[in-house]
Amino acid sequence: MRHYSESIMKAVFLAAACVSIIAVILICIFLFASGIPAMEEIGFSDFLFGMSWKPGQNLYGIFPMIVGSLYVTAGAIIIGVPLGILCAVFMARYCPKRMYRVAKPAINLLAGIPSIVYGFFGLMAVVPLVQNSAGGSGKSLLTASILLGIMILPTVINVSESNIRAVPEHYYEGSLALGATKEWSIFRAVLPAARMGILAGVVLGIGRAIGETMAVVMVCGNQAILPERITSGVRTLTANIVLEMGYASGLHRDALIATAVVLFVFILLINLSFSALKRRDF
Repeated sequence: MRHYSESIMKAVFLAAACVSIIAVILICIFLFASGIPAMEEIGFSDFLFGMSWKPGQNLYGIFPMIVGSLYVTAGAIIIGVPLGILCAVFMARYCPKRMYRVAKPAINLLAGIPSIVYGFFGLMAVVPLVQNSAGGSGKSLLTASILLGIMILPTVINVSESNIRAVPEHYYEGSLALGATKEWSIFRAVLPAARMGILAGVVLGIGRAIGETMAVVMVCGNQAILPERITSGVRTLTANIVLEMGYASGLHRDALIATAVVLFVFILLINLSFSALKRRDF
C-alpha cells in the first residue's frame, strides 16, 4: 500500500512540474510567434533603438521605454536593496522578540498589499513630496524609483533574513572568539556566508521592479521620451503595454507584444546572470 501511495504522489508531483514547464513553453511560443514577426516588419534596429513611439505614424521605437525601465529599476535597487539588507540584519540579529512579533507580520503585510494600493499611496504621498522638494510635476523617474524601492523591500528582507539565519552559528561565534566585535562578525563573517541567498532575494526584487505595472503607471509621468534628469517623466515597457493594449490592433498590437518579448528577455538575462554567478561562486 505504501509503495502505491508513493508512486501516486510521485506521479502527482511530476504532473505539477510538467504543467509548470508546459505553461512557460506556451507563453514563450505565444510571445515569440507574435512578437518576432512584428519586429521584422518594423525593423529590429528601428524597434529596439528608435526614439519615437507614435503608432498613428507607424513609428514604433521603444528605446526610451527600455531606458526608462532600466533607470527605474536601478533607482529601486539603490533605494530598496541596502535598506532591505540592513533591515534583514536587524531582524535576524538585533530585533527583540517582542518587537519581532510585530515587525515580521508587518513586513509580510507589505508583500500582500496590491499594486494599485501602492500606486494610490505614491500618488497621494510620494508625488507631492517629490514635487515640493525636487520640483517638477512630481510624477517622475525619482518618484517611481522610491515607490518601487518600497515595494521590493519585503522580498529582499524575507529572503535575506532567512539566509542570514541559515548560516551556521559557529561562523559568528568563531569570529567573536577571535576578538571581533559583534558588527564586524555579522558583516565580515555571517553576511559573506549568506551572500548567494541574499543575491537571490535581490534578483527576485529586481524581477518585481522591472515587471511592476500599475503602481508605476500612476506615478512615473508616462512620457515616452528619454529622461534628462531624475525629476523627468518616464514610460516603462510595462506601462507602455498596459496603457495601449486596450485599444491597439494590427501592427500596433503586435508591436506591444514585441515589447513584452523584450521585457521577457530582460528578465531571462537577469536570471541567467544570477545562475552564472552562482556557478562561479561554487
